[in-house]
Amino acid sequence: MIRATKVFSSSEWSQAAADRIVLDHDGRHRRRLALTGEAGTEFLLDLPEARALRDGDGLLLDDGRIVAVKAAPETLSDVRGKDGDHLLRLAWHLGNRHLPTQILGDRLLIRHDHVIDDMLRGLGATVTSIEAPFDPEGGAYGQTHAVHGHDHDHGHHHHGHGHKHPHDHGHG
Repeated sequence: MIRATKVFSSSEWSQAAADRIVLDHDGRHRRRLALTGEAGTEFLLDLPEARALRDGDGLLLDDGRIVAVKAAPETLSDVRGKDGDHLLRLAWHLGNRHLPTQILGDRLLIRHDHVIDDMLRGLGATVTSIEAPFDPEGGAYGQTHAVHGHDHDHGHHHHGHGHKHPHDHGHG
């Protein structure tokens, strides 16, 4: 099977794409996966490490062709604040819960989750359900985190620094 072993960002390639794959956010965070493009190109995504593919990226096939990556529409929550300061506070609450978030200047996009939507409304946000591609921030280390919901453990094990301190994320 032909392999795709290199990813070009949208600014690094300009030739016509041989095919296109359409994947949701989870489907775009892979290392190794058999894929079939919309035009029928079958190939193995075979990267040295898992990485988040972004809308517009190109996957270089062994034979020199490129398969374009397209972000599939997903059910998202469009989050808006009363002003910039309020939106910043809302973003802090989402980050505190380690939720992948797409920042669009005057609004935030997150995966739809009724519990999180209710929390945001309780904080004064306007939350609307939409269908759109999801392309969240890459995180402090250049990659998106594994996606997880609101019901995860925040034990935060502190390895190797030998002191104890209270650690409260304010979940309530």
